[in-house]
Amino acid sequence: MSLAELRLEDLRCLPRAQLTLHPRLNLITGDNGSGKTSVLEAIYLLGRGRSFRTRHTETLIGHGASELRVFGRIEARDHTSRSIGFGCSRLNGLTARIDGNDVASLAALSELFPVQVIDPGIHRLVEEGPVQRRRWLDWAVFHVEPDFVRHWQGYNRALRQRNAALKTGSDATLWDWELVRLGQLLTDARARLVDALQPYWAAALRDLDAVPVTLGYFQGWGRDQALGDALTMHIARDKERGSTSYGPHRFDVPLRLSGHPARDLVSRGQQKVIGSAMALTMTRYVAQVAGRAPTLLLDDPAAELDRVHTKALLTAVAGIGGQLVVTALRPEDTPLGTPDRVFHVEHKEVKTAIMGA
Repeated sequence: MSLAELRLEDLRCLPRAQLTLHPRLNLITGDNGSGKTSVLEAIYLLGRGRSFRTRHTETLIGHGASELRVFGRIEARDHTSRSIGFGCSRLNGLTARIDGNDVASLAALSELFPVQVIDPGIHRLVEEGPVQRRRWLDWAVFHVEPDFVRHWQGYNRALRQRNAALKTGSDATLWDWELVRLGQLLTDARARLVDALQPYWAAALRDLDAVPVTLGYFQGWGRDQALGDALTMHIARDKERGSTSYGPHRFDVPLRLSGHPARDLVSRGQQKVIGSAMALTMTRYVAQVAGRAPTLLLDDPAAELDRVHTKALLTAVAGIGGQLVVTALRPEDTPLGTPDRVFHVEHKEVKTAIMGA
């Protein structure tokens, strides 16, 4: 599926906008600060229920407005369509609907509309802690193992209950059985995916001429220890801290170069290339295994990567065959060939540009 129509209201500097998108290459041009990236954020909200630039969705609400709204129409190859609505209110928080019906979980958005982004913050996948990499991996697990979200939600409910018991002095071990049962299901699913990703990872590194970083696996506790044993062994420390020290919620995908953490050895530019390889890996994997090429958002790639790596990235993403939405200062800044549709952002408006004008 691809995004056929996008409407937004009161998102950052854009009071409103409406775009009819092409299923292949869409280009959004405009000066820095004009709102190009805000359009990408709106698309990302439809597929993830959050922004790729901030954890605090309410900060996306336009100045003087009480809420933001985004609407999308998703169209399949057989021309059947579905609708997604997303909102964020300063008073009532987040709302999301599919085909006019409220969704029980934001994960339903991702199931309907898979979307990936390569933006100026892509280096955070390498530079920062495990949270970003957990989210990166789990997004793909969800698309290839349908029960994963249900197990993840159950695990997190049990984890909250155990942590609450640790804080109040109740018997936290009552929740250990559920944590172990669901935690093992999560761990097995993640391990299968990390193994399956290895050839895609090697291809992405090669295509982007990246340094030979290895894609590792840390399950969240000692490899030679059962989760139940780890929980029992560290119960005293958990009571002191009021939280559970070990488990799948501590999972990570370590990135290592010559046996050392990659972030300690590579430059910021190399971090961006590695992060781009991670996004490329996931996009290709989901496209091939799940049979659904995600919509890929590229935020001014020529400004973030050098000429050689920009060309390599654009060549790689063009070969995936899915929908691309790319931002650039000028059309000539993105050597992807002639775009199928061009939009220009200026004076808080998004206009469809006339091809050849």
